[in-house]
Amino acid sequence: MTLVKTSIGRRSFIKSSALAGGGMVLGFSWLASCKDQAAMEAALAMPDEWFEINGFLKIGDNGLVTIMSPNPEIGQNVKTAMPMIVADELDTAWKDVIVEQAPLNTDIFTRQLAGGSQSIRQGWEGLRLAGATARQMLREAAAQAWGVAAAEITTSAGMLHHEASGKSAGYGEMASAAAALEVPEEVEMKDPKDFSIIGTDQKNVDGKKIVTGQPLFGLDVNRDGMLIAMIVHPPAFGMKLKSADTESVKSMPGIRDAFPIVVYPEGAERQWSDGGAIPEMVAIVGESTWQCMQAKKALQAEWEADGDLESTAYHEEALNKMLDTAQDAPARNDGNVEQAFARAAKVVESTYSAPYLAHNTMEPMNFFAHVTPEKAELLGPIQTPEFLENTLASVLQMPKEKIDIMMTRMGGGFGRRLYGTFAVEAAMISQKMQAPVKLVYTREDDMSQGTYRPSYKIRYKAGLDADGNLIAWHVRGAGTNDDLVFENRFPAGAVDNYRAEKHALPTDVTTGAWRAPRSNFIAGAEQAFMDEVAEAAGKDPIEFRLALFDRAISYPVGDPEKNDYDPERYAGVLKLVREKSNWEAGPPSGQSRGVAAYFCHNSYVAQVLDLTVEANAPKVHKVYCAVDCGIVINPLSAKNQVEGGIVDGIGHATYSALTFRDGRPEQTNFDKYRLIRNSEAPKSIETYFVDNGIDPTGLGEPSLPPVQGALANALYRATGNRYYEQPFFGERRIIG
Repeated sequence: MTLVKTSIGRRSFIKSSALAGGGMVLGFSWLASCKDQAAMEAALAMPDEWFEINGFLKIGDNGLVTIMSPNPEIGQNVKTAMPMIVADELDTAWKDVIVEQAPLNTDIFTRQLAGGSQSIRQGWEGLRLAGATARQMLREAAAQAWGVAAAEITTSAGMLHHEASGKSAGYGEMASAAAALEVPEEVEMKDPKDFSIIGTDQKNVDGKKIVTGQPLFGLDVNRDGMLIAMIVHPPAFGMKLKSADTESVKSMPGIRDAFPIVVYPEGAERQWSDGGAIPEMVAIVGESTWQCMQAKKALQAEWEADGDLESTAYHEEALNKMLDTAQDAPARNDGNVEQAFARAAKVVESTYSAPYLAHNTMEPMNFFAHVTPEKAELLGPIQTPEFLENTLASVLQMPKEKIDIMMTRMGGGFGRRLYGTFAVEAAMISQKMQAPVKLVYTREDDMSQGTYRPSYKIRYKAGLDADGNLIAWHVRGAGTNDDLVFENRFPAGAVDNYRAEKHALPTDVTTGAWRAPRSNFIAGAEQAFMDEVAEAAGKDPIEFRLALFDRAISYPVGDPEKNDYDPERYAGVLKLVREKSNWEAGPPSGQSRGVAAYFCHNSYVAQVLDLTVEANAPKVHKVYCAVDCGIVINPLSAKNQVEGGIVDGIGHATYSALTFRDGRPEQTNFDKYRLIRNSEAPKSIETYFVDNGIDPTGLGEPSLPPVQGALANALYRATGNRYYEQPFFGERRIIG
């Protein structure tokens, strides 16, 4: 047991016997004792609100425990994992736990948000504290009832026991009495070796509802009198509405109205989550989705350019110029790279590039809204509900206390639902119609309106001495609306002469967070180049990397506190995957093998990938994956997340691309935008977690970035060709 003070967060605890027939309601701030706020903020360079979470616990007099899950659920399974943490410290039986999705409630919860693979990491201490506090209050209630010392009361599976007297009671019997007690000054939290729920396989709490088709998602929402709304937006980035013949479609069957809307009226206060939104469009409202779709096709609208319209060729040329432009003030500059390259025995230089990518969530954007003069009710899939509430208060000119936002489960997010403009559109359309409305995007709306993974280019240059030692490393990266480079990541701190430079190209094309922002490209490029340098040095690629980690451990360059990685943990996953893949023995006969390792979202992942190339396409036979993400809450879910990231990373690196002609997206549906197919997924994935007892870190995103490097390295060994441009096998048209 570990004794923990609750005084930091005592004011955040709310308790009452509010359940009918008795019971206990305990609200708590999950982040009351959260550590390392600066590191959290740096993890994604997002606002503070990116990381904070809260929770709410109810114990009924029948012993059932309801744990509210305030974080949006986007498939990362926090709706199961977070309550598991609370339930373990509460010492209740998992079968007696009911999990409910909480609505946005800034009075009880603060900063409800999903993103950055930070939910478990940032909630860990507070979640445990919440469960342990409720358990302690139940023990004290039982002690008072039985006239014994609280220290003599033990708990197990939702029961209270006093061994000396033989007395016992269920949590439900003591819930009301516990609710009347003061929150204790300090509580005991379990030693991790005593966890009974954490670390066990638990099925998704929504699993049965998902497979039986019960309403869970935004598209499932239905209300009496609800109308359907759809939008018509500019066909190209950099265009705005000139005119629209809305009268001609109003007479079509089932159509109630059609009108232009300005999503953010003059003076409206926009949040970071509103960034990149298309501000003006035409709304069509009708009785059914089909009727609205027909009206969309029939609408005659004229759009005008606000300037030169951008194409993929322009972005490519501009990014290339940035790679040729040196910066007077690099993001990081250790030693003297010019002198090191001048004396190097061998210099290796390569440039890597990647296209825009769409998020393509299975469930397109949608939201329900019912706005009246008295209140606004909204319901749908959103990763940033609190930011949405702030925007709506400004746009609708309505106090936040009159805005009610409820969250549905999301059919995918990957960062797209951080940007909630679609919910603002739904609210504005409902306000105009004075009726409940469900806004539904088509797939074409979703793919042609943004928000995309930026297009990237990065150039690496490495210098080796006569013994094959790395003496210089220069990286210069550029992205559309994004500067790409993490200057303090590996191999920073492991090379005497190191320079990192980064550029961002402003563009009309809307971009934003896409699963593992920046890392989703730079990891693959870095790890492919690392293999190229290791080959030039005549060294095994794993041994070459491990030697650099040894340098960062024993003789780090500069201030090691600047480096955002732990070289010992980094090396640890490489050693583990080397062992599990039997690296020295090589791949099975006829197959080729590649390795990669990367750190992001506070976690470390190393992968070995075996493949063959058949019919001009990779056939991935097996991926070995070693992960250091600290304590694993739910191994079943954790493996699913790792496997999903691996498949996603392979698919996008191999096939996917989104291009533009005169500001117009050329791929607007899956007939032209290539995703990985079931038959192309790895035949086998073996995942191994490092058991080090460290507090949990991120997991939803870290397995995606490095697998692209392992894929590129295996392809090189299979074909003899280096793969510098993504997609490796899909079509990527560079056009004017």
